[in-house]
Amino acid sequence: MNTAVLPVPASASFSLPLADYKQVYDCADVEEALQEIRPGQNDALIDTYQKMLRIGGNRFAVKPSSLPVMEKLYDDLPNFSEVLDDIKRQLSLCVASRDRLEIAPMLLLGDPGIGKTHFAKRIANMLGTGFGFISMSSLTAGWIIGGASSQWKNAKPGKVFETFLRGEYANPVMVVDEIDKASSDGAYDPLGAMYSLLEHDTAREFIDEFIEIPLDASEVVWVATANDARHIPEPILSRMNVYEIEAPDHDAACRIGRAIYSEIRDSHDWGKRFPAMPHDDVLDCLASLSPRDMRKAINQAFGNASLAGHDEIRVEDIERREAKKSKIGF
Repeated sequence: MNTAVLPVPASASFSLPLADYKQVYDCADVEEALQEIRPGQNDALIDTYQKMLRIGGNRFAVKPSSLPVMEKLYDDLPNFSEVLDDIKRQLSLCVASRDRLEIAPMLLLGDPGIGKTHFAKRIANMLGTGFGFISMSSLTAGWIIGGASSQWKNAKPGKVFETFLRGEYANPVMVVDEIDKASSDGAYDPLGAMYSLLEHDTAREFIDEFIEIPLDASEVVWVATANDARHIPEPILSRMNVYEIEAPDHDAACRIGRAIYSEIRDSHDWGKRFPAMPHDDVLDCLASLSPRDMRKAINQAFGNASLAGHDEIRVEDIERREAKKSKIGF
């Protein structure tokens, strides 16, 4: 199989110099399907097939050349150590062999706001293999994952296919956020496509109902998040490694606060006005908040400090607000 030299993503914490080209769909299948459509019969499907042919069916299937440097992840996300340990073990097996990158589907269970979705995005950045995101709480159609039949009016392909079509990689990280919020509308089971996607063998020939052409999604890295496992079908749970994420203790919360502060500061030009790290009394004040609320509080505190003419965040710059009764999951 041909290999290619890849640039190292800026966000990746280890080098990914080589990648195989993997065929995720067969252009011969696309051409055959396109010939069977009469002109004007389904313009959206015709446009999609034509785009598939222009782009081609090959994608990069990358694997690490060495174990990633994960110390910063452990430090920034101390309550995810168990998940990180498992990921490191699986990466170690991949690095020590000719096998492709393979990470078992994972489900992150925990209270709203403790950083589950943020963790999933950090893992995607670390692997550097592309990223797809499906929010089940904002789901407006039951076929958002696996597409809807092109015979339906306004039908579209699902998010999995779209991630492959837009992306460059055969093994992207797909995040299914708040999977426990999925609800059937009676006509479609929004999680129906997941039964085959989470099984390696059946994912090799996944069929998006709109495209109706086999798609090899067997190397997707699946990360799902949820607040309550009781609302997730047992067949889905049995296909995933389930991790219960606890709220961080005070010391861990201070470490998370430092990480969020640095992330916000370093991503803005105005951050140069502020010190590299906040004072301990500021971190103590932030430690009682969830990571999500920390992020909001730190953003507001930077603005309050600027308005007050401070060159650092002070305790009085931190706005403490009572959490609303109705929360949207992280």
